[in-house]
Amino acid sequence: MSAPREHVHNSHVHDVVGIGLGPFNLGLACLAEPVEDLDCVFLEARETLAWHPGMMLDDATLQVPFLADLVTMADPTSRWSFLNYLKETGNLYPFYIRESFYPLRREYDDYCRWAAERLGSVRFGQAVTAVEHDGFAYVVTTARGEVFRGRKVVLGTGTQPRVLPCVRDAGGPAVHTADYLAHKAELQRLPRITIVGSGQSAAEVYHDLLSESPDHDYELVWLTRSPRFFPMEYTKLTLELTSPEYTSYFQGLPGATRERLLREQRSLYKGISGDLVDAIFDLHYRLRVQGAGPRTTLLTNTSAVDATWDGTAYDLGLHHDETGEDFSVRTEGLVLATGYAAQVPPFLDPVRDRLRLDGRGRFLASATYAVDKAGTEVYVQNAEEHTHGFVAPDLGMGAYRSSVIIAALTGREVYPVEKRIAVQSFGVPDHLRRVPS
Repeated sequence: MSAPREHVHNSHVHDVVGIGLGPFNLGLACLAEPVEDLDCVFLEARETLAWHPGMMLDDATLQVPFLADLVTMADPTSRWSFLNYLKETGNLYPFYIRESFYPLRREYDDYCRWAAERLGSVRFGQAVTAVEHDGFAYVVTTARGEVFRGRKVVLGTGTQPRVLPCVRDAGGPAVHTADYLAHKAELQRLPRITIVGSGQSAAEVYHDLLSESPDHDYELVWLTRSPRFFPMEYTKLTLELTSPEYTSYFQGLPGATRERLLREQRSLYKGISGDLVDAIFDLHYRLRVQGAGPRTTLLTNTSAVDATWDGTAYDLGLHHDETGEDFSVRTEGLVLATGYAAQVPPFLDPVRDRLRLDGRGRFLASATYAVDKAGTEVYVQNAEEHTHGFVAPDLGMGAYRSSVIIAALTGREVYPVEKRIAVQSFGVPDHLRRVPS
């Protein structure tokens, strides 16, 4: 038995300890880097940065333009911009000639790694195990036994794959899309593969498996609770909902109204790109003409309500929400495109009494993304969808949120924070309000 690892104490107190290094905390690290009076350290559990490696399909692009990089919407002159990455890697002219605003997912992943490996504030291989408070600062301990102290903490630990409770209880080898590529080859050896979900990830997996189906002998089933395989709404006035004033308006609504809006706004952030919807249909048509199938079943209005695993296959209990019929499908392979959910990390248990949580145990974020009771110490990135709206995971709003957090950390507006950019008004404009008589 090896001796227990001794804690390596660091007496230095940082202004900020960032925990987790997805695109949002990475963007914060980039924007904080030139701020001379802001001493930050960012801790990442992994040994290197990898952004959604399970869905790094060859032709997949971002669903937002390159301007939604780590920094540009806060500081277009930053050396950490995507355009500067292209220049430094010799790819600026090829990207220009390509004439597309939408980077490949692989090059965005490489861009994030390029930035992370050049930032002096980043520490890889530092999985946080506990966050405590010693009366003066937050004490962050990692699995390596190292201790980092900070007056403030910014959480960027991301969201976790959401698994249907009935599938989790059944056990078996169900695969979330987060791990799709690692399991793709074994899935393709099975007689039937069922995909559950109707968002972009579900469509990408379905298209990928369908395109290779002529070389294999599997059948595909794609089912969703939604009434159709709907495209993401991407018109310009709708895009204004990804704006500072809309998120401010959303915060001021009653909790029940916010929950209802998030359900109604699914087509704004959980749909499929229109190009991919068309590509799936065109692929079906081509395979039909070629006589190669397709052997597929697409089901809408269908909820998975039960699941059992017998060691060979799943028996999925299904319910058709419009006809009211119960039916089932037996499938050897199961891919869950059921999204992600934020959670309060267990390492925060020692300081849980300092946090603001709602009745469902979720962070209650303020206008400045603070979640501690004082409103000035602990901040979150992409854990505030229920308080700030569907833009929480939107890459295009990351630099804005980082600007707001940096202003809260420094007490001044280091990067201009836009207050109003939309043509339309959300709520009742002041000049139209009735003055009480």
